[in-house]
Amino acid sequence: MSGLPRYAYLGPEGTFTELALRQMVPADQGEFVPVVDVPTALGAVRSGEVEYAVVAIENTVEGGVTATLDTLAEGSPLVILGEVVLPVEFELVAAAGVTVADITRVAAHPHAWNQVRRWANENLPGVTFLPASSNAAAALAIAKGVAIDGVPAEAALAPPGLGAWLGLSVLADGVADNEHAATRFVRVGRPEAVPPPTGNDKTTLSVHLTTDRAGALLEMLEQFAVRGVNLSRIESRPRTDRPGEYSFSIDALGHIAEARVAEALVGLRRTCELVVFLGSYPAVGTEPTPVPQGTADADFGAAKAWVEHLRNGSGN
Repeated sequence: MSGLPRYAYLGPEGTFTELALRQMVPADQGEFVPVVDVPTALGAVRSGEVEYAVVAIENTVEGGVTATLDTLAEGSPLVILGEVVLPVEFELVAAAGVTVADITRVAAHPHAWNQVRRWANENLPGVTFLPASSNAAAALAIAKGVAIDGVPAEAALAPPGLGAWLGLSVLADGVADNEHAATRFVRVGRPEAVPPPTGNDKTTLSVHLTTDRAGALLEMLEQFAVRGVNLSRIESRPRTDRPGEYSFSIDALGHIAEARVAEALVGLRRTCELVVFLGSYPAVGTEPTPVPQGTADADFGAAKAWVEHLRNGSGN
């Protein structure tokens, strides 16, 4: 045992997730543990097998990564401790001697394939997509000449540089439908004392509405709006315990230590069936989060002091 904290990530070596992990944690400050998928990574944190996991949570093409959102929201508590955003593009790699004309199947992670569908339709018409656990695993299968779940593929999508490292030919680089495509990754651990606010923070939540009725979503959103808390992401997710009903995965711009965010959480707790707190953590970027007039901590403090003044019979 190294004595260093252990970090689970979607493996094998060479994935975008490993790159995100290395941006968050220097190699000499952690032990990196590759796993087969996101639920396994988060399950390892819950079981204590590792201290942390780094997982993809959102990309600019498909939105939220459902495996991450759903696994975070259910089970014993986990919290997000930080985030990083990586630009994402791919290389099309194959064994030496294989040409584009030889390709009938391309192996890739489903999220990667969804980010290159237009490119594939234009450059690889008629080619079949073969899902793999990760893009690095797809490239490794090509390098080893092995099938994926019993099905062979002639090529794979891989993170830049991985094909050359594995001794594969790069048939195309810069593969992406959107040149600005990016994926957000988060570091996840078991609950601990929330770090102090930085002025540029996110708070992530999963919220179940009390009833499926007209206005229920509006009532939930009002808890944020009236307190000046902006939402950078809100997505509905089907509830596994109640088919036909939905929960909402939310990123709010602000920190639980801020009065406006704390008051919003109090409102959610009073009016919603279930509120799962998934962490307040530093957001990517350096620009401070705008705080609307009347919603700063000093404003909440002054308003509460005024109410206490009234309770003491001191008048207005």
